[in-house]
Amino acid sequence: MTAPHPHVDFSGVAVRIGLATILRDVDLAVAPGESVGLFGSNGAGKTTLLRVIATLLRPSGGRAYVLGTDLDSQDRFDIRPRLGLIGHLPALYPELSLLGNLEFSARIAGVPIPAARKALETVGLGLAADRRAGEASHGMQRRVEFAREIMLEPDLLLLDEPHSALDPSAIELVEHIVAGVLERSGAVVLVSHDVARVAPMVTRTAELAGGTVNE
Repeated sequence: MTAPHPHVDFSGVAVRIGLATILRDVDLAVAPGESVGLFGSNGAGKTTLLRVIATLLRPSGGRAYVLGTDLDSQDRFDIRPRLGLIGHLPALYPELSLLGNLEFSARIAGVPIPAARKALETVGLGLAADRRAGEASHGMQRRVEFAREIMLEPDLLLLDEPHSALDPSAIELVEHIVAGVLERSGAVVLVSHDVARVAPMVTRTAELAGGTVNE
């Protein structure tokens, strides 16, 4: 039986911005059903690597495939609906309500609109549906982003410090989302500085140091 292709398949990947080399000779493979915890000091390039995987930043060199698509081709934009990304700062429209943000995402993705309210209730914000995102706390905004990923069910989920600004009752949401992706044979790449907290959620770990990945 042929093994499934990796959801992330990087070989010798480099990223140069101006005169600075942020990533060099990065080799990373993430298979379906796998959750990889990526650790490293501040400035090591962890967020840059996530941005490359998310097709937001084009690699300067090497071979990079995500969900079977060459990131050096125009086809890389076609896989974006299959990707989920939760970054340092919530990516919400501040003028829309919490529910409105999810309904907007649902329309773009072709997901039934009622799924938006159900996802919001799943993360404990059903009673705050009409609150404008710009007036919500950072923790609430993070919950809305978790609700979005629960609703959209990405094949590849990218998490950048997902526990940041979360109250203790929301910590288990991260585990819930990761488990859901893996159950669908998706994959997860999780960046964190807290090894102990993410250890139960990952199948293996890697360290980003000196611009490259060490496993």
